[in-house]
Amino acid sequence: MALETYAQVQPYAEAIRDSVQRRTMPPWFADSKVGHFANDPSLSEEEIGALALWVNSGAAAGDVKDAPPPLRWTQSWSIQKPEIVLKMPRAVAIPASGDIDYTYEIVPTHFAEDRWVRSAEVLPSAPANVHHAVVYVRPPGSDWMRHAPVGVPFTADSLIDPEDRRGAHWTDSDILLVYASGSSPDNWPETMAKLVPAGSDLVFQMHYTSNGKQARDESSVGLVFSKQPPPQRVLTLQLTNDHFVIPPGAPDYRVEVRGTLPNDALLLSFMPHMHLRGKRFEYNLLHRGSPENPGGTSESPRIEPLLRVNYHFHWQMSYRLAEPRLLRAGTELQAVAWFDNSAGNPHNPDPTAAVRWGEQTYDEMMVGFFDVAVAAGVNKKKFFTRSSAADR
Repeated sequence: MALETYAQVQPYAEAIRDSVQRRTMPPWFADSKVGHFANDPSLSEEEIGALALWVNSGAAAGDVKDAPPPLRWTQSWSIQKPEIVLKMPRAVAIPASGDIDYTYEIVPTHFAEDRWVRSAEVLPSAPANVHHAVVYVRPPGSDWMRHAPVGVPFTADSLIDPEDRRGAHWTDSDILLVYASGSSPDNWPETMAKLVPAGSDLVFQMHYTSNGKQARDESSVGLVFSKQPPPQRVLTLQLTNDHFVIPPGAPDYRVEVRGTLPNDALLLSFMPHMHLRGKRFEYNLLHRGSPENPGGTSESPRIEPLLRVNYHFHWQMSYRLAEPRLLRAGTELQAVAWFDNSAGNPHNPDPTAAVRWGEQTYDEMMVGFFDVAVAAGVNKKKFFTRSSAADR
């Protein structure tokens, strides 16, 4: 429902009061005791109290002379007007029912020079059918799905070459942007951007879901460029565990993954990703015993929480640190996810099933995306080349 005028809001006054008091609105799922985030829309206790007082006293209209000017909602892009829009050349036909394999479409950029992207946004034309989308950067000369068709939709099973089929399921290519329900576009400060090398292709990985109606999707990505090369390059990395089995009926099943940073990086933001059984997700730093970091041992490291999220499948949000944090080479990160495979989970497709990693929403995923900034001349391959300092 629209909530732009008093007449629209007044009938829902009590529901609004209850929602803000339960803190289910505005949508924000991070534990307030862990970390501070630049995009936190949470209301203060004073704001919640003011809303409750207004409702409890009759939800009267204010003086029309004090009304703010009408809001002008964006009809398409929420980033500033894109300098270039790259659209999937051919629309994907989405059936009314059944599973839909991940669908790919390769879009040449035809960039004659390197372009630094400060803002990026994915705009599906059939958003009700897009579970998520990942836009990858495939630089010239890449072997990744090198035999795949360009400009037409395809799935892994439609590829002839075995290496191409394997590549469709797993890649270490740069991620330009991740889109999911409730996620936000990327907007980086002037000192940071993502690099799309000259002559690159963008590879759209689309996860569609059927909803009872046939549809067609022709997603686009809008880009805004830096005026000059920035001093820092943004990389999207991930902590992923794809080897787990969630037992039938398990209400609080724990899955974790750990990794160490091979080089220094400035930590910027997080985006956890799970499916319908997702319950909680957290990112931590693990401090093992040393003069600099007392309180931990090799066997039992001290845990420093960075983000704790009560996961909501329909609001897969990014959490952007209010103050980016420098992490030194060798820093150990941990991501932990909890899944609710019980009958008490109202979103659970089948509490009697053992659940493994898979692409469909009745399967599960455990992915902890996170963004870091590194020197502009450092690409992902160079970043993951460990130095002797990191090894120590």
